[in-house]
Amino acid sequence: MQTLSDTATPNVIRREDYAPPAFLIDTVDLEFDLVPERTIVKSTLAVRRNPAAKHAAHLELMGEQLEFIGASIDGKPYEHVRTHEHGLTVENVPESFTLTLTGACDPAANTTLSGLYVSGGNFFTQCEAEGFRRITWFLDRPDVMATYTVTLRADKTAYPVLLSNGNLIAEGDLPDGRHYAKWEDPFRKPSYLFALVAGKLVALEERIQSGSGKEKLLQVWVEPHDLDKTQHAMDSLINSIRWDESRFGLELDLDRFMIVAVSDFNMGAMENKGLNIFNTKYVLANPETATDVDFANIEAVVGHEYFHNWTGNRVTCRDWFQLSLKEGLTVFRDQEFSAAMSGGDENEAARATKRIEDVRVLRQMQFAEDAGPMAHPVRPESYVEINNFYTMTVYEKGSEVVRMYQTLFGRDGFRKGMDLYFQRHDGQAVTCDDFRRAMADANGRDLAQFERWYSQAGTPRVTVATRYDEAAKRYTVTLTQGYANGSPAARETQKGPLHIPFAIGLIGANGQDLPLKLDGESAASGTTRVLEFTEAQQTFTFVDVNEKPLPSLLRNFSAPVIVEYDYAADELAFLLAHDSDPFNRWEAGQRLATRELLTLATRASQGQPLEVSQALVEAFRRVLTDASLSPSFRELALMLPSETYLAEQMAESDPAAVHAARQFVRKQLANALKAEWLAAYAQNVTPGAYEPTPEAAGHRGLKNLALSYLAELDDPADALRLASAQYDAANNMTDRAAALSALLNASAASGGDAAKRALEDFYARFENEPLVIDKWFSLQATQRGTAQRPVIDAVRALMRHPAFNLKNPNRARSLIFSFCAANPAQFHAADGSGYAFWAEQVIALDAINPQVAARLARNLELWRRFTPKLRDAMRAALEQVAKQAKSRDVREIVEKALA
Repeated sequence: MQTLSDTATPNVIRREDYAPPAFLIDTVDLEFDLVPERTIVKSTLAVRRNPAAKHAAHLELMGEQLEFIGASIDGKPYEHVRTHEHGLTVENVPESFTLTLTGACDPAANTTLSGLYVSGGNFFTQCEAEGFRRITWFLDRPDVMATYTVTLRADKTAYPVLLSNGNLIAEGDLPDGRHYAKWEDPFRKPSYLFALVAGKLVALEERIQSGSGKEKLLQVWVEPHDLDKTQHAMDSLINSIRWDESRFGLELDLDRFMIVAVSDFNMGAMENKGLNIFNTKYVLANPETATDVDFANIEAVVGHEYFHNWTGNRVTCRDWFQLSLKEGLTVFRDQEFSAAMSGGDENEAARATKRIEDVRVLRQMQFAEDAGPMAHPVRPESYVEINNFYTMTVYEKGSEVVRMYQTLFGRDGFRKGMDLYFQRHDGQAVTCDDFRRAMADANGRDLAQFERWYSQAGTPRVTVATRYDEAAKRYTVTLTQGYANGSPAARETQKGPLHIPFAIGLIGANGQDLPLKLDGESAASGTTRVLEFTEAQQTFTFVDVNEKPLPSLLRNFSAPVIVEYDYAADELAFLLAHDSDPFNRWEAGQRLATRELLTLATRASQGQPLEVSQALVEAFRRVLTDASLSPSFRELALMLPSETYLAEQMAESDPAAVHAARQFVRKQLANALKAEWLAAYAQNVTPGAYEPTPEAAGHRGLKNLALSYLAELDDPADALRLASAQYDAANNMTDRAAALSALLNASAASGGDAAKRALEDFYARFENEPLVIDKWFSLQATQRGTAQRPVIDAVRALMRHPAFNLKNPNRARSLIFSFCAANPAQFHAADGSGYAFWAEQVIALDAINPQVAARLARNLELWRRFTPKLRDAMRAALEQVAKQAKSRDVREIVEKALA
């Protein structure tokens, strides 16, 4: 594969240009002498020509920011080696040989957090996607798989713990106060799965027996002061191992499995074989420092990285275009795991709640990506910088594509496909097509058309037309599929109709599901049917339908599409009250609220008076007071669509108008339902010790949502009283942070200083807990603000706070990203101050950590969809970044946005 340096002129790498590597590497023996400013790396490689590839006289290895010391072939010094900007060329090599390379790198100066770097005085690595080439020269591509033996040497006092992939086979002391550890990974892996950790760490350990009776050692490694926050991560790991054994028959294959937490990390976590390295955010939790959301996220991310042991490690990607082969599949697996852990295997309502949460993220973030300049298929056709393609499309839409296999074939059929996939491809680097063929062959189906889900970009739209023939008792449903006018990048890939599993139910006047019988069937079967929609337009006819039904469309969100059907407001209210499909019940409420909010936003933009319909108030009242619904479902159903999502639904995005409309509706719902909100608050208090169970979290979630609405009251005295009391009495971070958020909003309206006092107290309590201080920064970055006190002023002041550190990705995300991405009304201020701030921070981060900078750069990629004044200011900010950015990571984003 072609490689580029950070400052190289961008070149496009295309999937169609894939060629097998000219050489293969069978074994890798690495020796590290770990010193922060100059680590010596000796790499011994067993190399041979690839018989399936075109002959090459020279061996080309990738390498970046490395100091070359020497090379030998078969034990003899070799002089025919050329180093260059992108790596190293070994000239005129034999058919097979042992190549030894010695080089040096500077982990202490590596602020990119890619490759080998130092954080908090300890050594860590991050090699996905192309970090290994910052450690030593290598064929740094996923289809080159080898077994690794790794020897680590370091000062014993400074680095008492030495970890790498696989099994520990030797350790001991060395002269001069140093020591060593030797690790062996018996499974072939690509270089992106290599890892090492060295430092002053301690571990929570547990031993378990696998399904086959083998003993396994599990370890969660952290800095000593964080040991009391590791039990939940350990419990999540054990639950993940058990679930994968029972659901997919997949057993942990190493003698030990290790998780290590580090505070400086670009992503959430990394699935390195047997040695997962995690952002502390997804490991550390106790009731005082972590919210219910944190506990749930830790469980999900621990599960995700563990599940990669098979879907990503044992079977990996042939090339980076196939990234969703591992990521989309593993996101689906972690979503299923989280649903099971919430009680979803026995409780469909709990499963539906998890489904709603996942779809909310998909629609708010991935659908927007599909409509922008970075739109790409689940399997991209080209890229400039692979780090920019760890996207919502690859992950979240990729998981929806995997879910559709299960929707089509059922759980048993999906398991058969997984079994065949591992039977065929264990130990191989393969493609998305290989996975699709395994699913097709295991279930005896032709899935050739289904391939378009991997190769077409954009969000499909399904238009639904219905007709009821009362005399014949026939109900016809005509589905038409296509795409709206998305981005040119998406339109270029759209070649034909998709294979869409479209789940549908029909509801009678009494609110009950009708039995479903398609024309030509001998008997009715079930009340939800999955229609296999494969043509541009297709009609399905249900017979023996004794009354005109109301359709419940795309149940459980059976495909990642937008459904267009003109429900009347009273029909949406009926679905919200009666639909047996929990997802569509929630969806009806969201449609009802979205319709009203967009109408009000248009009026607000024109300076017209606003008024909330009584129908919306009554719909909210019914949900809020319906004790038959779980608290977690009611919380989700009573959340208004986000300002970002609403702005994207407008022909011309107007964040100020959307904010005015949404705040008006929140205030009206708060005042009209004050008694109900107060009752919900009281009914959902969770006395006693904190428990991170789904049930308790559901009660806290509904209680704190009620508090957030009460903070909108015209007279916020009750909210200030409740929030202050909750803050002072809280025995968990969920309630404390929610109370602080309510105080910030209520104080903004009242002009009081209750929030100021609470912010000072919060910082004093938790100044030695970095993840909690991240919350402190984030709450201030996302507060509402006023015309007299714009949030941008608070954010700039917080940039100067002693606890702020731009080099730490978590801290940058907590303040800068929170303001730019999660506070649209303030970020999109009419004076353009938010955009000027964005440009400054993208440029500053680009010089430190291009991956993080590129993530921030994406905040303006949809600039063309905004009102003219905002559009002009955004364009100017983008042009400023385009002129000053050095990295290909950032340039790819801004140049595509401006193109």
